[in-house]
Amino acid sequence: MAQTSTLRQLGFSARLGVTLIVVTLLGGLTVSGVYMAVHHDNRDEQPGLTMTDIQGHYAGVNVPSPLLGAIERGHPEKQTDEARKVLSDWLKGDRISEDYDSLDLGDLAPAEILASDCLSCHSRQSTGEDAYPELALDYFDDVRAVAFSRDIRPVGVEVLAASTHTHAISLAVLALVAGGLLLLTGWPRGLTNLLVLLMGVGLALDLSGWWVARLSGAVVPLIVIGGFVFAASVGVSLLLVIADLWRRGKCGAAG
Repeated sequence: MAQTSTLRQLGFSARLGVTLIVVTLLGGLTVSGVYMAVHHDNRDEQPGLTMTDIQGHYAGVNVPSPLLGAIERGHPEKQTDEARKVLSDWLKGDRISEDYDSLDLGDLAPAEILASDCLSCHSRQSTGEDAYPELALDYFDDVRAVAFSRDIRPVGVEVLAASTHTHAISLAVLALVAGGLLLLTGWPRGLTNLLVLLMGVGLALDLSGWWVARLSGAVVPLIVIGGFVFAASVGVSLLLVIADLWRRGKCGAAG
């Protein structure tokens, strides 16, 4: 059941002022989302924001060598067991740079094996149905990018505490503003109550997950879910506030 809109009883100038404030909040919410994506991006040294980036920030994670992963999955299929073991041992060792083209290893040097087994597909000059020049292995600089495993350490406790202090206050205030304005609109009370509930649940999941993730990385998806639910419910609420301020019907006094 729809409720009487308190906001629409405001005069034109007040409704315009509230609208501009809400638009500013929406802009800030959007920019904060972009900032978070940029801030967490590339922690795993791979382009694009991934769950690994987020898990590394809050819980820490070991990212295996992409090249080692491909070899252990049996790629390339025609590679001999001996060559596969040499590459696997090399990538698991601590002499990746030193032994890449070691003369002492002869034909079993990783550089020789990669040239023989991989460059037909993974070269800048590769052509054909199976060619994948986007992942070139022509030079050691190419190989280096996919050869090393990465141990991503979580953010320090002091930094996490400072971030929690800042975000807990600012985001809670944002939720109170968005929720308070929404409850002053004429939208059905069931809808407004649900959105306010989602703000609270989402914020609690997000912020508490930051700390629980230090004990178990399994909760990192809850941080993502909580953050999305909070941002979505706040965004929808602010849009509904603007819509209520200017939808047709009886308005407040002019001025």
